[in-house]
Amino acid sequence: MNAIEVNHVSKSYGRVKALDDVSFAVGKGEVFGLIGPDGAGKTTMFRILCTLLLPEQGTALVDGFDTVRQMKDIRRRVGYMPGRFSLYQDLTVQENLEFFATLFGTTIDEGYDSIKAIYSQIERFRDRKAGALSGGMKQKLALSCALVHSPSILFLDEPTTGVDPVSRKELWDMLGILKERGITIVASTPYLDEVRRCERVAFLDHGHLRGIDKPDIILDRFADIFNPPGIEHDKTMELKDENVIEVQHLVKAFGSFHAVDDISFTVKRGEIFGFLGANGAGKTTAMHMLTGLNQPTSGTGTVVGYDIRTQHEQIKKHIGYMSQKFSLYEDLTVAENIRLFAGIYGMNDKDIARKTDELLERLNFAEHKNDLVASLPLGWKQKLAFSVSIFHEPGIVFLDEPTGGVDPATRRQFWELIYDAAARGITVFVTTHYMDEAEYCDRISIMVDGKISALGTPDELKHRFNQPDMDHVFTYLARQATRSSD
Repeated sequence: MNAIEVNHVSKSYGRVKALDDVSFAVGKGEVFGLIGPDGAGKTTMFRILCTLLLPEQGTALVDGFDTVRQMKDIRRRVGYMPGRFSLYQDLTVQENLEFFATLFGTTIDEGYDSIKAIYSQIERFRDRKAGALSGGMKQKLALSCALVHSPSILFLDEPTTGVDPVSRKELWDMLGILKERGITIVASTPYLDEVRRCERVAFLDHGHLRGIDKPDIILDRFADIFNPPGIEHDKTMELKDENVIEVQHLVKAFGSFHAVDDISFTVKRGEIFGFLGANGAGKTTAMHMLTGLNQPTSGTGTVVGYDIRTQHEQIKKHIGYMSQKFSLYEDLTVAENIRLFAGIYGMNDKDIARKTDELLERLNFAEHKNDLVASLPLGWKQKLAFSVSIFHEPGIVFLDEPTGGVDPATRRQFWELIYDAAARGITVFVTTHYMDEAEYCDRISIMVDGKISALGTPDELKHRFNQPDMDHVFTYLARQATRSSD
């Protein structure tokens, strides 16, 4: 008997058909992938299988139970880890776990054997609030919460988005342990190395099922979506001698803990500078100092000529910033978002109107000018958020994991926007957990334990550490960390 059977399922949201006559089956104990571009229908399918949504047509069976008529039976048998962590940030690690155990009528003690292999890695932090954990630790806690009632089927909707490559590998190693225990696993992911760790995958595209097969067969058949051609970028282009960032012996301490521990580097005008590191390495703390959101404990630095210790308000006016949690207002239209941010940066009405029309034409968004941002696909939101962040032509734009959770084809389009900005003289300071994107940067720094452990071009770093690609360079350095990621 199959663990999951989906028969002719359809689901619409107004005029948008999220799923259109989808059928597939998942065998017991199988590691099965749901893959596809943004807006393909993956999350809708997860919610139907977890009984959080009702299908409009068709049927779905989970462990032999109907998702409409036998919801309670299914909910006792499944674990669900949604794309955004399902944790309560103000509760401690232990309180989160106790809460989820209580929901399923069990206790941590009763379910401990089910979660021991994973929870034991974070148990010493049980009195820490979930909001204070790194991405990798949150991931382990969320997985523990999903497993505490010993489910037979585990649903994971992009569980590693925003998590560094080493933590991603650790999670998939844990899933291998769960498979050995006979748990059926259904996961979605935008990372191709994770897609290849599934036994079979179903490819959804705009609500249609376009194929089911072994990962390599699907990835090869639909290479235009999953493996688009690389981007041509002239890395020999002469960079201007002017430094946009200069940092000397920068330190940020929280009590006796040095989140950033004596770092020094420079970034030139028009450079694409990759700022890498595992969760908890100190990247975000360093970026907060460079963008004027926080002040250093010691050391010196300038950004676009302004002192990070004394002129942080001036810095904020002369930079662009795009966080991994999009800095757009979902309940405003595309045009209203552009006008709002342009006004904040002090642009006049005439320039705003002219540049808005130019931007919408360049992005092919003209027909969506009056659409609410909430209605846009994830990839569109990212392209709009980036374009808004450089609308005022800043000297430098800071991008904090801008392509997290986005499919390869959309990420490629986003990097074309980055190259265009750099060609116009805008310096791009970017953090990413996609190591293929690290290859696109002019230079890269890699932080470990609050320090910069490596700095150079991608080719220089691969040669220096005798590694075939940036993924191996990153993993080699990150595994040398001595302090906890928290």
